[in-house]
Amino acid sequence: PRLPDLQVIERPGWLQIVTPSITTGGLNEVIHSQLDEHDADRAIDDAIAIYRDRGLKFRWNAGPGSGPADLGERLARRGLTLSHGRGMARSTVSSGEHGDVRVVDASTLEPFTEVMAAGWGSDPSALLSLHRHVFAEGRQVMFLAYDGGVPAATASYVACERSAYLIGGVVLPAHRGRGLYRGLVHARLAHARARGLELATSHARESTSAPILDRLGFETVCRMAMYFG
Repeated sequence: PRLPDLQVIERPGWLQIVTPSITTGGLNEVIHSQLDEHDADRAIDDAIAIYRDRGLKFRWNAGPGSGPADLGERLARRGLTLSHGRGMARSTVSSGEHGDVRVVDASTLEPFTEVMAAGWGSDPSALLSLHRHVFAEGRQVMFLAYDGGVPAATASYVACERSAYLIGGVVLPAHRGRGLYRGLVHARLAHARARGLELATSHARESTSAPILDRLGFETVCRMAMYFG
C-alpha cells in the first residue's frame, strides 16, 4: 500500500521499503539484496542505519537470489534475529468450513485493527491509518473471525492478476485451538475463487503458520531465511 510516507529504494539487485509512520513492524523491509561481496558490509550498515536511526522494527529477506553467500552471517553479526520462512501455494478450490468469518467493511475496520494490533503487539493508531488506506485502495480483502460473537482473529489477501496472496493471519491467544486460523484460510480461498483467482500463495513462518498450511494442502515452493531487527 502506498502510504504517503512510504519510501521505495530500488536499484539493480536491491529493493527496500521504509515507512517511518509504522514503527512496530510492517512496511519496513529489505525485500531483495544481491550484493557484491566487497561492498556488502557498507550496504548492510547503511540499510540497517535507516531503520535503527528512526526506531523502526524491520525485516531483511535473505531468500533465493540473495547474496553474497554469507549474507545471513553478516546480518546475524549485526544483531538481527533469524527466522525461517517458506513460500507456499495451493489451488483455491476448497470445501473447508469457514465458521463465523466475515469480510471487513467500513463499520468493522476498527475492531479488525484492534484485534491485529493486540495479536502482534503493534500500535493500533498507526495500523488503523494503514488499514483505512488499504481499504480505500481495494486490492486487499480483509477478514475478521469471531469466537462466540467476539472478534478474535484476522487475516487478509491481496488480489493479484492471477492469484491471491494470503497475509496477516493472527489469532488472539485466548481463542487459539478453536479452528479460527483454518476458517480464515478457507474463507479467503473461497472468496478468491469466487472472483476467478485459481491460485493462492503465502509467505509463511516455519515456526507458526507453515505447519498449519501444510495440513491445509499448501505445498512448499521454496524456503528462505528472514532476519528481524
